[in-house]
Amino acid sequence: MSELKSIDKEYVAGTYNRFPVEIVSGKGSEVFDETGKRYIDMGSGIAVNSFGIADETWKNAVIEQLGKVQHMSNLYYTEPCARLAKLLCERTGMKKVFFCNSGAEANECAIKVARKYAAEKKGAEYSTVITLQNSFHGRTLTTLAATGQEHYHELFQPLTPGFVHTPANDADALIKLAKEQKTAAILMECVQGEGGVIALEKDFVQKIAAFAEEEDILLMIDEVQTGNGRSGALYAYMNFGITPDVVTTAKGIGGGLPLGAAMLGEKVQNVLGFGDHGSTFGGNPVACAGAISILERIDDALLADVCKKSDYIFSALKDAKGVRSVSGMGLMIGIETDRPAAEIVKTCMERGVLCLTAKAKVRLLPALNVPMDVLAEAIEIIKRACAEEE
Repeated sequence: MSELKSIDKEYVAGTYNRFPVEIVSGKGSEVFDETGKRYIDMGSGIAVNSFGIADETWKNAVIEQLGKVQHMSNLYYTEPCARLAKLLCERTGMKKVFFCNSGAEANECAIKVARKYAAEKKGAEYSTVITLQNSFHGRTLTTLAATGQEHYHELFQPLTPGFVHTPANDADALIKLAKEQKTAAILMECVQGEGGVIALEKDFVQKIAAFAEEEDILLMIDEVQTGNGRSGALYAYMNFGITPDVVTTAKGIGGGLPLGAAMLGEKVQNVLGFGDHGSTFGGNPVACAGAISILERIDDALLADVCKKSDYIFSALKDAKGVRSVSGMGLMIGIETDRPAAEIVKTCMERGVLCLTAKAKVRLLPALNVPMDVLAEAIEIIKRACAEEE
């Protein structure tokens, strides 16, 4: 075991089952370990490095801001925070933004907004938030409670009360549950990422959006993994023809620095008042400067390219030997394989491609701008790994 791995094992909390690879450098969609071995990165830090490793535009924006001011409290104005909020609202039609540091925190903010809105409009007893089975919304006690996967709940009881889960793509079941409960909001991912990279059915999403509007129940869309160009649209909900009341995001918006955002629509734009919520690092000027450089480049041309690369991956893998199915949207793809997903990931890593898993699937989350030749090289290695016998 290397010295670094020994230090990590001794001093870092054992919450991660790390692969035996030390990444020391990289550029774009290629990274290198301590021996100089090259890997094609098909995970981009779990959908974080939107434009790959050491992206020059992002790096320069961050460095320039570091030379001005790296942090101020939210008692004062800073330009990157205000500019990023304006850009997000202009691109989405949302009205206000609360900045934080992660997806879980963005979802915590959304839940607070929902409970306050419902309490003021209908009464404090209207506090239930409905989420979908197989969902994932974060690792805090409250966002774990929102997550519709029991195995995440087992060791951390009691969780925050007020959350119920219903099957995805069953509008009748969700509507029935919402009428039985004193419901404040419905929270869902348009593509369930940790649940196996499964896109919701458009008809289901539209029916629930119409029902929520009719009943004055907030519709909140979790875009932590699906957002910021990942789905082939700026935000995945845009592929479904709906307008949410709250949109949460993180991961790819920061480009590599911690940044989350809860975007508030017209109905809830003024729900949070002075002192109702806060975050010491929320709206950090360095993180926001980097995010502006990301968001400004997610334009129609880039999104069209994401869709083109997505079509290529689906086409290449759909009928490939050892592949049972391909799911997802944009550059957020799950591969159901004959061999166990963990074995596929191990084989690919040995051959210079870094993949992820999601439940029993191999998961791909490459950089949005992954070069086509590099992508094709990675897909060929993945195909060969899938085709091998156990």
